[in-house]
Amino acid sequence: MYVIIVGSGRLSRSLAKALLDEEHEVLIIDKDEAKVSAIEEELGSIYLLGDGCEVDVLEEAGTDRADVFIAVTGHDEDNLVACQVAKHKFNVPRTIAQVTDTKNEHLFKMLEVDVTVTSFDIILEHIKREIPIHPLTRLAFFPDTEVEVVELKIPSDAASVNKRIDELSLPSESCVSLIVRSGEDAKIMPSSDFTLQAEDKLVIIARGTQSDLEKNLCDTFTTPEK
Repeated sequence: MYVIIVGSGRLSRSLAKALLDEEHEVLIIDKDEAKVSAIEEELGSIYLLGDGCEVDVLEEAGTDRADVFIAVTGHDEDNLVACQVAKHKFNVPRTIAQVTDTKNEHLFKMLEVDVTVTSFDIILEHIKREIPIHPLTRLAFFPDTEVEVVELKIPSDAASVNKRIDELSLPSESCVSLIVRSGEDAKIMPSSDFTLQAEDKLVIIARGTQSDLEKNLCDTFTTPEK
């Protein structure tokens, strides 16, 4: 996934780190030369020096192939303009903007910015939730028993697509308890010969440490076809 971030403050860098850790392609745009130099020292050459509101800068950034466009400059007017250009000039499917003055939030929504975020403390968490940087979501964890309930969405390129559940190597002490498929009734406790499809959402109950379960379940259900 290709994500463009306009603005290079603490939030931008934190978000960029999270996305890079998940092996997404990230570009930060900022017109302050000192700030982009700091980005290079911290994160490498993932920056473009320029005004993220200008069409020619966004063209150079390859905005027409971006999956998500995020504007967090700290200036509402710049964030709004940047998102408008990205959405209507370059057809970016998902735009996210920081709104520092809540009085402006209705304007962002009226002009079809997909997501607006206001409180600085929850911006990163909210953005990471909106951007599917990981296919697995924890629904519940019971530390006394190490039982975890997770939701996992099967990507279209996963090797598990068109495979039966009994053909896959599930972690021990785990079971698929629910499958939700678009346009169909949910399958509660599906049979072992149930065939999975792309975009299926699975609710899985499993026992084990969180890190091991996350790796094992993702290896089983979301690893791309070779």
